[in-house]
Amino acid sequence: MALAKNIEALSLLFTLGVVAGTAVSAASAGPLSGLLLPLVLLPVLLRDKLRLSPEKWAIGLCWASFLLLGFFCALSRAVPGLEEPSALKIWAMGAADALRARIDALPFGADTTAPLLKAFLTADRSGLEADTLATFRTSGASHLLALSGLHMGIIYLLFDKLTQPWGGSRAAALVRFALFGLGGGFFTLMTGASPSIVRAYLFILIGEILRVSGRPRKPSRVLCLALLAQLVLDPSVIRTLGFQLSYLAMAGIFLLYPVLQSWYPEGSRWDPFRRIWQASALAISCQVFTGPLAWLRFHTFPRHFLLTNLMAIPVTTGLLASAVTALLLDAVNLCPPFLLKITDSLSRLLLWILQVIASL
Repeated sequence: MALAKNIEALSLLFTLGVVAGTAVSAASAGPLSGLLLPLVLLPVLLRDKLRLSPEKWAIGLCWASFLLLGFFCALSRAVPGLEEPSALKIWAMGAADALRARIDALPFGADTTAPLLKAFLTADRSGLEADTLATFRTSGASHLLALSGLHMGIIYLLFDKLTQPWGGSRAAALVRFALFGLGGGFFTLMTGASPSIVRAYLFILIGEILRVSGRPRKPSRVLCLALLAQLVLDPSVIRTLGFQLSYLAMAGIFLLYPVLQSWYPEGSRWDPFRRIWQASALAISCQVFTGPLAWLRFHTFPRHFLLTNLMAIPVTTGLLASAVTALLLDAVNLCPPFLLKITDSLSRLLLWILQVIASL
């Protein structure tokens, strides 16, 4: 049954089922889901006979069941009442309002810093001026404003760095896992739980579960587990552009990025040009996979995407790190003025870089 345990194949079959089920009309969904349920349960009902049957038949039934299960989940929308705001979601929205108020209370020098941080940390772009939004769009940096896996990844890296002094013991790993699981999940809800944020949260969370349990963390397997979990929770998300672009970008990172990275000659790992090539290869890999879909939807292509990613992402990373640190220290009245100045300077630098690129 080794092939039946291939999570990559099972998750892709489940995804195909969700795609097929999503295409079915609402009028046909009810009767079809009732007919499919017995078929989905066949592996459970026939588990004793499967043990005695040839392996290829058992594998085939298992794969067919995952395909039908995806179809069934898409028809039934998996979790009834998922759209209804729960008490936790309402609490998270209240926390987002409190965070916006905290950001507004910080004495930044530039008028653009607080609105930019609210967009990066709470997905609230209402305070950004039309010129600023146009600059992000023209420079090909709109993905920085749309809360995505990039933001979750930066916050996770910051969290990982801050907790490294705790050591590598199992107890420390469990505490880190619990803190990120709760904190990351709350941040996901607080920012609106966009498909790309949910994908990033599930990807990191599953990776942490595997690390705590001492199991190998094959990136493609972790991604497929995240895909499976996200579609089980909400099959209708497969229709959204954010979901499609997020997983296409990850596919580019896993499939094309290693090839491009290997083209650079062997040498010192501290070679600055190697770092530039790695960042370029990462941007190209994502753009190759997401560009065609973006073109089909918007009929535009970011001409300066490579320059934007090479220059804007490092500054954005520094800006988020300094902003989160400043907010944490401000919560206990220990935020030094120089940290606010650094955050303010990085915000101005990011906007200046994007304005230069947009003018090219």
